[in-house]
Amino acid sequence: MAFTLYSLIQAAILCVNAIAVLHEERFLSKVGWGADQGIGGFGDEPGIKSQLLNLVRSVRTVMRVPLIIVNSVCIVLLLLFG
Repeated sequence: MAFTLYSLIQAAILCVNAIAVLHEERFLSKVGWGADQGIGGFGDEPGIKSQLLNLVRSVRTVMRVPLIIVNSVCIVLLLLFG
């Protein structure tokens, strides 16, 4: 496989898909990254763990419909052009 722009885009889509399918109760809470983890006090700087949890939650919320469309386009492109 050649190192092209399309392969970079495909790798990014696969990474976003991997983040999007993480289930909070079934997987993340077992490794200590559940919803009740990483809650800081008022005025405290959020740590890296809470920032990553917020990133995972926001990717799952915001990217749900665009991921369906982008995955469909990638599948069609792969079917048409190999």
